[in-house]
Amino acid sequence: MDTTDRPDTPALAKGLGLGRRQFLAATTGMAAATLAGPLAGRASAASAPAAASASGVVVPPGKRGIILYTVRDAISRDPATTPYASGFRAVFEELGRIGYKQVEFAGYRQHPNAPGGDTDTVAGAHLLRQWLDDNGLEAEGNHGSVPGDLSAGSLAAFDAACERANILGLGHIGTGGDPTGSAYQADWDAAAERWNVLGRRAAGHGLKLYTHNHDTAYNFLLDSGPLDAQGRPTRSSGIRRLEYFLTRTDPAYVFLEMDIYWAHVAQFRFRTYTAPDGSTVTSVFNPLAVVQRQPIRFPLFHAKDGDSRPDLPAGYEMVPFGTGDIDYRTFLSQTGARGYHNPMYEQDNAPGGAANPGQSLDFSRLSYQNMAALRA
Repeated sequence: MDTTDRPDTPALAKGLGLGRRQFLAATTGMAAATLAGPLAGRASAASAPAAASASGVVVPPGKRGIILYTVRDAISRDPATTPYASGFRAVFEELGRIGYKQVEFAGYRQHPNAPGGDTDTVAGAHLLRQWLDDNGLEAEGNHGSVPGDLSAGSLAAFDAACERANILGLGHIGTGGDPTGSAYQADWDAAAERWNVLGRRAAGHGLKLYTHNHDTAYNFLLDSGPLDAQGRPTRSSGIRRLEYFLTRTDPAYVFLEMDIYWAHVAQFRFRTYTAPDGSTVTSVFNPLAVVQRQPIRFPLFHAKDGDSRPDLPAGYEMVPFGTGDIDYRTFLSQTGARGYHNPMYEQDNAPGGAANPGQSLDFSRLSYQNMAALRA
């Protein structure tokens, strides 16, 4: 139940668009982060895994990240028309002050009136890298475009994207979309073949190629008969689409960024399938188990939180990190390969529009402090 407008909900909670329960969870996290912050902030990224093991910190200081899609409104607005942080440089400065150490790009464009102008160029990449360095930030990846074919032109464009990624210091290059939107095995086979080629090509540039999931990618694969009029399977063996993709791609070259929120939406939505014999089979998805089986395949996470809302089609509503019902303490502390993963806070609905232009950065601050406060 939304309690934002209850008389006993603090004014700050209302200003942030949070209910009383969310606010209490958030401010508890802030207090813990304040106590831990001064020393934790001085830990280097290299020493973070050992420090985390000793202190129980779930996300080491050097691994606390954000995808810039969360603050896309700030990056894209005209600094001449607002007193709020605008454009990449100002946003990087703000994120650095908050404490973030990692960012993930969602494209390289900003408002043309922002310092640096058009940053979606090779020269712009050099400028972005300088601003990252100035603010103690490392770029881990980008939600760009992965070629849908292997033509000479597509491969040349991919190579150019990899070269720009190297200028920015990215360790990974990827996309915000699924390898295919199809339900059919043949299309996932074709996607896997293409991604194996692209993964090797990315590795030649020193990069890991990754795909990002939405909920439908964890629906069940149609891989069994009887066939429909177009000769396509109509039933499932019970394997999920993206899990099948893992079996068909080379683990040395193709990686995944699990969006933990959308994986939980899949858990809510896709619980049964029609087996080859026509029976209905219940199979509840376990996102954590998928990661635990192959933790190295998941170098990146989207740490997107949600309130449980079974009345909604998705089963969840997006909220700032640490204020929802997804058990991130358990998830992030039990993935395996401790100190390897890079969780990026994301919230699609963080921008507050004209009514609250500072909201996305306010939520970023709140979410950082809740991430820093997580203890195993």
